[in-house]
Amino acid sequence: MPFSSNDPAQKRFFKSPILSLSPVRKLASSFLLAAILVVSSIPSIAQTGASAARSLSDPAIESRVDALLPKMTVDEKVGQLVQYSAGQPTGPGTGRTDYEEMIAREQVGSFLNVIEPSLINKYQHIAVEKTRLHIPILFGLDVIHGFKTEFPIPLGLSATWDPSIVERASRVAAMEASADGIKWTFSPMVDIARDARWGRMAEGAGEDPFLGSAMAAAYVRGYQGARLDASDSIAACAKHYVGYGAAEGGRDYNSTEISEHTLRQYYLPPFHAAVDAGVATLMSAFNSLNGLPSTANPFTLKQVLRNEWGFQGLVVSDWNSIGELIPHAIANDGATAAHKAFDAGVDMDMVSSLYHDNLAKLVQSGQVTEAELDQAVRNVLRVKVALGLFEHPYVDETAAPKALYHPDSLAASQAAAERSFVLLKNEAVAGKPLLPLSNTVQNIAVIGPLGDDSTYPNGAPAGSGPRIGLTEALAQRIGREHVARFRGTGVLDANEADIAAAVAGAQKADLVFLALGETQDMSGEAASRAHLGLPGRQQELLEKVIATGKPAVLILFSGRPLTLPWAFEHVPSVLEAWFPGTRGGLALVRTLFGDVNPSGKITVSWPRAVGQEPLYYNALTTGRPPENTDLGHPPTDVASRYVSRYIDEQNTPQFPFGYGATYTTYTYGPTTVSTQKLSAADLNKNLNGASAMRAEAAVTNTGSRAGNEVVQLYVRVQGTSLAQPVRMLKGFQTISLKPGETKHVRFDLNPETFAIWNAENRSAAEPSKLTVWIAPDSTRGTAARAEIVP
Repeated sequence: MPFSSNDPAQKRFFKSPILSLSPVRKLASSFLLAAILVVSSIPSIAQTGASAARSLSDPAIESRVDALLPKMTVDEKVGQLVQYSAGQPTGPGTGRTDYEEMIAREQVGSFLNVIEPSLINKYQHIAVEKTRLHIPILFGLDVIHGFKTEFPIPLGLSATWDPSIVERASRVAAMEASADGIKWTFSPMVDIARDARWGRMAEGAGEDPFLGSAMAAAYVRGYQGARLDASDSIAACAKHYVGYGAAEGGRDYNSTEISEHTLRQYYLPPFHAAVDAGVATLMSAFNSLNGLPSTANPFTLKQVLRNEWGFQGLVVSDWNSIGELIPHAIANDGATAAHKAFDAGVDMDMVSSLYHDNLAKLVQSGQVTEAELDQAVRNVLRVKVALGLFEHPYVDETAAPKALYHPDSLAASQAAAERSFVLLKNEAVAGKPLLPLSNTVQNIAVIGPLGDDSTYPNGAPAGSGPRIGLTEALAQRIGREHVARFRGTGVLDANEADIAAAVAGAQKADLVFLALGETQDMSGEAASRAHLGLPGRQQELLEKVIATGKPAVLILFSGRPLTLPWAFEHVPSVLEAWFPGTRGGLALVRTLFGDVNPSGKITVSWPRAVGQEPLYYNALTTGRPPENTDLGHPPTDVASRYVSRYIDEQNTPQFPFGYGATYTTYTYGPTTVSTQKLSAADLNKNLNGASAMRAEAAVTNTGSRAGNEVVQLYVRVQGTSLAQPVRMLKGFQTISLKPGETKHVRFDLNPETFAIWNAENRSAAEPSKLTVWIAPDSTRGTAARAEIVP
């Protein structure tokens, strides 16, 4: 379905009066931001966002919380705000071993990383049956792109440009995780990521706030389902709030400096979309924001989140991020750190134990009022009641195995992978494009460390499910006798004999698949990279195999764009596969042989060199733009030198945001708009009103294969009070076209489409020149021009 600003389900606004804070954090007036709420094409979970949103504000929930709170002591209230890691930790252990005793004393409100149903039940029985108030525990886990049935990583899912696929993936994850007793996931990550050095780019939807907002809402709908208290629903957690993706140097956990204007225009919209979709929880980020750690930031946590957006769920810290206020140097002891985080609006302390150790004392000393404590506890209890934990606290230990790896879930995983692959290059070999392959191909050599399973190159662990990697899927397709497998090199380790064997194997083959890239632990958290080329000796292996002259397809497995200028110049066909999940191998083979026409498009700008980072399409121009300058060569005169450019590299990305090739070809007709003049006054009077402009273009499949095309709409406004990006994505839709078929694509744009965060730090349309493109990516399309008059 199309995504643009005309759909009533996609435009909901929270308005707040002008509020005053300290001069350090001068506030904006009304925060008018459209959150993208998409009606899913999956009938069983359509329209779920609104239902989930209503659940936390249900008067019946508030009534139950009202009845429970007065019965609680201060210590019992503090216990609800304490979370520990037990079971299988994903990070450093908490050092505690007395969990059962703490549960019995009502000193724990939540656990993470407990994944065994029997242990969940053991802890829950203590909480429900051996305590005075019988309050159940909330069990959480990082369920990022699938619980057991793995889908492509979120960056790969975003390349589908299809929120219904994201919603289906998170619905499957919720069904599997809830059957195991997990009722809370620390997902989705909705951080805007503009720097490929930052490893956590893999966990998000890329660099654009419009697309990111659509994906954020889809994740929430999928996880939380039609009702939070359904047996197969889990609470979602939008993270990391906020600005984490702008880490300086692309280095994880690093500081961020983001103006309020930039924060509101780019980094906050996906979080707002998640809140508007009914997300039950948010997680505060590790980073400092303009000198103030996000876990101690009342502007973002109270003013924006609570006052402007009306969020009623719970806010949890990230792992020990309350304790990290001490190395952040805004607290010199644990009591101060706990006080600052609590005062800023963090309800639950993840693993630092500082609320457990200090919060009751802060209440007793009067530094924290019991009313303030009650509000935080209310936020936690509200989520527990909404999830139905009081009625159904236990896990059916016989149900979990039946819910895992369901055939429909595996099919959904494979379909998502097929839509996520991005064909980056496909040049002709012997007169025709190398891909798709013919079914008559005989001898294929699969070379590279990731040719068996990109997620587990050294072998999948027990219990990882019915995984099928590239080599196995290829053997099933053309016969094992036609597939030769050569490791060549590890991702980081190598020896000469393996490289030589791989080159010899390539010489004997008719076609080579090079499966290269990163291991999965080289992207994600704590996986920032200063060099974005192929790690280890993979580049050497690549060059030696290509030197054999055999036709070759490079299949990249990665959680980010990789800078591979040599490969893009010398390798005929390159396919970005991300980390494609449980059925990635089958999806790849179907795509390589043309059963599926690739339609994925990148959601991050692909750099030529790491020195271009941070790199993003929706950038501002400068007073010295390099227009009409040959950037492909070093400057030779004053006119070509003294512009905003590099002297040793082009400004442009290797591939632009929104780019993706295919096995067919499409042509776009000129963009037309329904009016050449809009009134800023009228737009601002009716910001969430009906369509103000219609944009159209004809798209034709001029090739010989049917395909899906992601059609994108961009706008630019010029002459405004603050400079605006050269383009801004404001709509997208996927169309299916048969060979020779033409479709007229239409976008209806509502008034909010033309609003910007202006010099007065409010959202409004301003008189300006307006340009509209309907295009296949962020650099193409024929412009239509109009004007916004006073």
